[in-house]
Amino acid sequence: MPPRRHPRPRARAMVDPIYLDYNATTPVAPEALAAMLPWLRDQFGNPSSTHPCGRRAAQAIATARRQVADLIGARPHEIVFTGCATEANNLALLGVARALGTSRRHLVISAIEHPAVMAPAMVLREEGWDVAVVPVDGFGRISLEALEQSLRPQTALVSVMHANNEVGTVQPIREIARLTRQRGILLHTDAAQSAGKLPLNVDELGVDLLTLAGHKFHAPKGVGALYVRGGTPIRSVLFGAEQEHGLRPGTENVASIVALGAAAEAVARSLPAATDHQRALRDHLHQRLAAAIPDLRLNGHPEHRLPNTLHVSFPRVSGRALLAAAADVVAASVGSACHSERDAVSGVLAAMGADAARAAGAVRLSVGRNTTRDEVERAAAALLRAWRQTHAR
Repeated sequence: MPPRRHPRPRARAMVDPIYLDYNATTPVAPEALAAMLPWLRDQFGNPSSTHPCGRRAAQAIATARRQVADLIGARPHEIVFTGCATEANNLALLGVARALGTSRRHLVISAIEHPAVMAPAMVLREEGWDVAVVPVDGFGRISLEALEQSLRPQTALVSVMHANNEVGTVQPIREIARLTRQRGILLHTDAAQSAGKLPLNVDELGVDLLTLAGHKFHAPKGVGALYVRGGTPIRSVLFGAEQEHGLRPGTENVASIVALGAAAEAVARSLPAATDHQRALRDHLHQRLAAAIPDLRLNGHPEHRLPNTLHVSFPRVSGRALLAAAADVVAASVGSACHSERDAVSGVLAAMGADAARAAGAVRLSVGRNTTRDEVERAAAALLRAWRQTHAR
């Protein structure tokens, strides 16, 4: 008699945790996926080719350029497609520096810029530029007085992010623009986090350059854009052919650019309702946590903040340990996804003056357009359970 075979255990169904990390990345919108699929299958022409396949690709890029321009109140020819927001930021800072040469070599940035701005700024410093880093207050908001005092006749460019990727604080870009414009200084803002969450209009903001990241507003990863106001001095930092007005050489990523345009159109259409939805969920989550943990600390500005972002410090625990304890139910992060694996204190919180205990207990919770109230309720319960378990150890 053959040996008896034991039935194989059934694999447990995998259930994804509640996603509260929309500041790290977003799912691709159905409209964006549908728009890009033809360009991954049968529509494969090179946009620089003059035959019908190439002309169709070129027209698809032109449509996407208009859609992205409409999202931020720009003109289509002012949009330069890039591979990501990091590339767009590098092009903004280094491209302006290359165009100006040695005439003006002073750059001003804030103390809480993303590494994609901070790093090229430090490259310019190594090349002989004077770089001023302006502090922020305890809410993560830049000091206008300190920024004004940092401006000089030699100042060529000011780069201040529109909204912080960790604590969500929105910067007073309009007020900064009034300071720079009257002095003939160019202004760049990294709007990677605010696009799709807040209304954006380049003329109302008063900026000369603005960075967009596709995957932050439901386009695929690997595509971004830089708005360059007409007449802004800028040169390419890559060398090759003349695509993207000569500022971004290389054959265009047609499928992702088309998806970026479709995502821009979709988020613009639903923006007011989505903003209200996310703000209501963010505030409800905060209320649920604060009611059970009276000494929970909000990080970031209570009013001038992204509608979807809740950055809080849990008392007497490590934020990393807390999220590990809640990982089966909640997917979130302790800070920027670009450097969240480090145990060092966040540079943003350090710039805000947070002490070590507050920084250690920090967690970033960011809701999205697809988040539901039921998910927020379940996430809050899981986070509170995790806090009690971690706190009790």
